[in-house]
Amino acid sequence: MAMQQLWRAQLCSYPANVHTMFIPQIRKVVLEFCQHYPSSSNTRTFISNHLERVACEHPHVEFVIRQCNGHEPIARGFYANGHDKVIPLNKLQVTGIKRKVQLLMDSSGAKIKPLKGAWMVESMTESARGIWSGLHVDTPFTI
Repeated sequence: MAMQQLWRAQLCSYPANVHTMFIPQIRKVVLEFCQHYPSSSNTRTFISNHLERVACEHPHVEFVIRQCNGHEPIARGFYANGHDKVIPLNKLQVTGIKRKVQLLMDSSGAKIKPLKGAWMVESMTESARGIWSGLHVDTPFTI
């Protein structure tokens, strides 16, 4: 059986957001920290030790490190729909910062919609209370 030759142009993929493909919605993550604040020490540790691995795992995301003197550390995510999300990183350990960055990566960037209010369904009839069991009747239930 002869092997078919594979050209470099055949190795490219075309973006499509259909049921067979997934396009992450995040475009850019900006980490802002202060060089002197003690609350930014864990953020500095995360940037120096763990950020390179996270960036290699997510090559589709642009990571920007911004030093803002006199400000608390934050992580800001920019999404394809034009929205952004800001998460404060002060008083978090390195693992907590890693989880917050992962939260930004997994988020869609859509606005949070409240579940209470107009979306709540109310019934006009009384519902049954409790759990039914075959052991709670006069004659035991058999299959």
